[in-house]
Amino acid sequence: VQLQAYGGGLVQPGGSLRLSCAASGFTFNDHAIGWLRQAPGKEREEVSCISNSDGRTYYTDSVKGRFTISNDNAKNTVYLQIHSLKPEETAVYFCALDLTSCHGKYDYWGQGTLVTVSS
Repeated sequence: VQLQAYGGGLVQPGGSLRLSCAASGFTFNDHAIGWLRQAPGKEREEVSCISNSDGRTYYTDSVKGRFTISNDNAKNTVYLQIHSLKPEETAVYFCALDLTSCHGKYDYWGQGTLVTVSS
């Protein structure tokens, strides 16, 4: 299993980014992919999840209306479109594989991509 997150960078408060997670080594359509983040000095937090089999999605309350998760099953890729970023959302963003569904427990992790929100 390989998961590679990319698309992070420096963005101003209120700005937008699109993160991508390229996946391989498993049957993409059968499982769920989540995005989690870990800010400096804080615990890891689940942000969003998508079930690739049926498209159901989950968002933590703090990102609803600003983050959108989507997938491209033909490309084995999951995206996280982020709008209206806040400085406190500076974190390393990870994508991870849930072999069951979006239950909040992840079996495989990729390396993260750093998102820095600063003016």
